[in-house]
Amino acid sequence: MNILKKTILSLSLLFVFSCSSSYETLSKGTFNTPNEFSQHLFEAYKTKADFEANEMHDWNSAKLYAEKALEASKGGAVYPQEISFWKLSKKEEEKLKLGYFNLLNIYNDAIKTDPLNLAKAISSLDCWSEQQKEGWQTWDIKKCRTDFLDAMHKIYESLTKQKNIKSDIDREVEMKTIVSKNSSAIVAKNLQKNSLKVIYFDFDKSNLSEVSLEKIKKFIDNNKDIKKFIIVGHADSLGTEKYNMTLSLERAETVKDIILKLGIKKEDIKILGQGENDLKIKTADGIAHPANRRAEISLLN
Repeated sequence: MNILKKTILSLSLLFVFSCSSSYETLSKGTFNTPNEFSQHLFEAYKTKADFEANEMHDWNSAKLYAEKALEASKGGAVYPQEISFWKLSKKEEEKLKLGYFNLLNIYNDAIKTDPLNLAKAISSLDCWSEQQKEGWQTWDIKKCRTDFLDAMHKIYESLTKQKNIKSDIDREVEMKTIVSKNSSAIVAKNLQKNSLKVIYFDFDKSNLSEVSLEKIKKFIDNNKDIKKFIIVGHADSLGTEKYNMTLSLERAETVKDIILKLGIKKEDIKILGQGENDLKIKTADGIAHPANRRAEISLLN
């Protein structure tokens, strides 16, 4: 074996050893995490490290996840990899950066209100990014993306319950007020109790994710006997009032288009735009809180 081949072999062995050493530490060690969030995050990353090592034999990915699990076990703040780390195409990088941006916005609050889904969101964003980088396991890309979006939506829901606690009666009164102020064509008293479905949007976007589409389909399927709907679009407080009003209407229109495709008649759907006038999470002006970027579907008798 010549010197060049020996050098290449040595470097290869060194690479494999360095990749596997973190995973070996993880798989053989005993860990007592200091808090609930760290425990959830540790378990999420360990599961991913085990899969990459034992099923895919991808030691580079196993090393990444093992290191994240070990970091989580110490109780420190753990964030997903910055999206630029993955060197993706501009189109794919833009999608992932939106997710990263949304996650950082809710990180500190979500640790307190929903540590389980925050751990799922962080680890799933890394998984989505990693699979997108590899680019061939389309089923895994979809699963990781769906897991991330589902966890984020659950966090938004938990945050709105904690930050802006309102009873069903309070919310019904609120919706009636919005309707009566904006549309004389709808009788506010006909709003049904407990009929609200919230759909979330990305920053400055009016298109829907697969998770949001599935939620709308399920909501309509569960309310087949209801013939009339009202959709109220909302925006966060970043941007001008005029721009946010337009954006909120676009979001309501997007949801309306989906409901039309599901068989509801055009004359049975009303839409309104609230802009930034009904923030679910109360913030100062100029704050892009993801839980405020939403459309709310309500049922009418």
